[in-house]
Amino acid sequence: MSIQEADRVDVGVGAHPLDPLTAREITRAVAALKNDLASADTFRFVQVELHEPSKSLLRQDLSTIVRQADAVLIDRATGASFEARIDLDTDTVSRWSQRPADTQPPIMLDEFTECEENCKKDPRVVEALAGRGLTDLDLVCIEPWSAGYYGADDQGRRLMRTLVFVRHDPDDNPYAHPAEGLIIIYDLNSGEVVEIEDNGVVPVPQATGNYLPQHVGPARTDIKPIEIRSPEGRSFSVDGQHVTWGDWSFRVGFTPREGLVLHQMTFRDRDRERSVINRASLVEMVVPYGDPSPVQSKKNAFDAGEYNIGALANSLALGCDCLGEIHYFDGIVSDSHGNPFTIKNAICMHEEDDSIMWKHYDYRQDTAEVRRSRKLVISFIATVANYEYGFYWHLYLDGTIEFLVKATGILSTAGQKPGTKTPYGQTLNNDGLYAPIHQHIFNVRLDFELDGPQNAVYEVDTVVPQDNPTQSCFYTVDRLLHSEQEAVRRADAGKHRFWKVVNHDSRNIVDEPVAYRLQPTDAITLCATPESWVAKRAGFATNNFWVTAYDESERYPAGDPNQSHGGAGLPEYVAADRNIVDQDIVVWYTFGMHHVVRLEDWPVMPRQHVGFILQPHGFFDQNPTLNLPVPEKKTDSDHCACEG
Repeated sequence: MSIQEADRVDVGVGAHPLDPLTAREITRAVAALKNDLASADTFRFVQVELHEPSKSLLRQDLSTIVRQADAVLIDRATGASFEARIDLDTDTVSRWSQRPADTQPPIMLDEFTECEENCKKDPRVVEALAGRGLTDLDLVCIEPWSAGYYGADDQGRRLMRTLVFVRHDPDDNPYAHPAEGLIIIYDLNSGEVVEIEDNGVVPVPQATGNYLPQHVGPARTDIKPIEIRSPEGRSFSVDGQHVTWGDWSFRVGFTPREGLVLHQMTFRDRDRERSVINRASLVEMVVPYGDPSPVQSKKNAFDAGEYNIGALANSLALGCDCLGEIHYFDGIVSDSHGNPFTIKNAICMHEEDDSIMWKHYDYRQDTAEVRRSRKLVISFIATVANYEYGFYWHLYLDGTIEFLVKATGILSTAGQKPGTKTPYGQTLNNDGLYAPIHQHIFNVRLDFELDGPQNAVYEVDTVVPQDNPTQSCFYTVDRLLHSEQEAVRRADAGKHRFWKVVNHDSRNIVDEPVAYRLQPTDAITLCATPESWVAKRAGFATNNFWVTAYDESERYPAGDPNQSHGGAGLPEYVAADRNIVDQDIVVWYTFGMHHVVRLEDWPVMPRQHVGFILQPHGFFDQNPTLNLPVPEKKTDSDHCACEG
């Protein structure tokens, strides 16, 4: 059996062109590169992923589509980075180009480990640690962060900027003990410390902040188990990466940079399969800190574009991360040498009960009708150093789509002199520990295809008319957004603003264009001023809503942010001010968590969540859930029409 034939067996006969690369396909793509332009031992593989076919190709005969892989590489000897495309039918490199010099590719997993190990070998680092009384290197935690860019000449180096923490013992929480003021600048390509910034010694806080069972005492016993069962089996079906549930149909994808991707989302409306969204994923997030101190002011991490958040996905466990009747999807990525590795159970999918879908009690007839709602949850969780982020897509039976980000983990802490309290964060104890104020700002890319690819967008505000005879009149006004720059918008709670994506050529029962609306919950923007480097580099975070004309090369709202100098991504995409009326369009929504730290967030943070909702808005002619089954009655009640 040839390699190509074996790989087809590996992915299954008739594998869909949007299915993620298999381990065997990654191996073949890497081998093709090593046998060609990347033969030097100094090449490292940042990411290898499926090259997704164009939408026009996907509308044709799928059997004619050739599977291709895209790779990002870096030559550590020269510092140059490259993008490549590999034809997996012929194992040949069909495209090779050098990336711009003003950015760096995302940081690879093993570079975090290399950075910590090499920093501890540097005599200057050892001396700086000893000056703070930190002599047991096994207990010192050197935490690499992306270096960012702040106007200084980085001389083309691929840099990381590390923070320093220490443990009292091997299972101690290091974030209770920051070595504030000490920064190590490290070159990932050369493997050497470039510079040590010592901003003065602040006493290392000594009070502990442990949360493990052996430190917090016996677990309470009054919390009884909850079981979620599906005695008649699951309501969803899975064929490879394709999922059907209720009237929903979609494909599950996974990339190193984005993690979970949902493709080709359609909804069956009676006897008609209707397209809703072609592709949906979280594409970027930035975490800017509001503290002006030397160490904290340069903490502005882009967790997707700088760290490849998909590659940081957890292997999920039943009963812990997910509960119920679960279907898992693995995530397959590559290490820096191009070897594939599998993140087992990277994506979890299950159903959850969701209270009532609809109910009415007719008091005149003393009768009631009630139907229960449920949602399909597709999720993954990633650990980015101290924080955990859970990303949850919820699909509902009435066509609603909800996206939530759930944040937990441990605060990134700082030290101050005992007895002082900074205004730029929450003091956590009386021993000099605090956590700076910061933001978690996310951006989701929604490639709409509402009843077809020709869509438009309206901004909808609620207004109070000047001629208001009862002083209580109000109504909504729709404003068509004609061009990309006109569609750069912010949420406005005072106007109850939302946005509608419509298809003018598809009409509902009252002859209005069918639509979905984006309800802008948690619509925060950057607090940093436009002149700040983080605002220049994360332009997407300065507004909540963007619309662009579809271009398959425009995938990321901050471009490639690692050490970028700013201006890339959405600000660059909308500069042409293209027409977006009755076009193939992409909607980008920015939202997030404005994290004013609480004492209750320490030593490990209870889950916080933010997100948004997409709802049918005249997409259907009436409530699409009238045919839900009558639920089984469990207790006697006069206000329930459940089956007894």
